[in-house]
Amino acid sequence: MLRIRLCRVGKKKRPSYRIVVADSASPRDGAFVDWIGHYDPLEDPPKVTLNEDRAISWLKKGAQPSDPVKRIFQWNEIYQKASTQ
Repeated sequence: MLRIRLCRVGKKKRPSYRIVVADSASPRDGAFVDWIGHYDPLEDPPKVTLNEDRAISWLKKGAQPSDPVKRIFQWNEIYQKASTQ
């Protein structure tokens, strides 16, 4: 099963995350299928860069987002955009 989840990158004590589509059995920072965005929680407000078209495409293909990614999608109104397309 494919999951849309966060992959940690960045320095020690300075986390930033890639939003990736990966197999649910692969490790957190392991191999991924597609890289669809970036999330920086240390910015104020947190900075999110997201390729919305690819995110919607993966949701329609059946990829399940993790809980943190669901919140990021709600901030960017991905679910409303997916339902109108």
